[in-house]
Amino acid sequence: MIPPQAGSKATRLRVLSLYKELHRLGRDYPDPRYNFHGKLRGLFEKNRNLQDEAEIEKAIKLGEYIRNETLALYSLRKYRHLKRMYPFDSTSDPLP
Repeated sequence: MIPPQAGSKATRLRVLSLYKELHRLGRDYPDPRYNFHGKLRGLFEKNRNLQDEAEIEKAIKLGEYIRNETLALYSLRKYRHLKRMYPFDSTSDPLP
């Protein structure tokens, strides 16, 4: 059996890693008026004193969901940029 403090230390490191990753992702957020870093900090501070393992896991899952959605947003933005830069030209022959 894992001692309670060892499990909480692993969870703490997981949460810190998630926070750092989200903070780095927030640097490139497309809309500066959204205040990504402020909202991120507020969410983490709100859940700072959680004690129940199920609630902590639920909050971590929400953070991972936000990370995945932000990454999808960035991928879509890059795709749209490339599509604008290289529009399909109907006069040229497409590759067979």
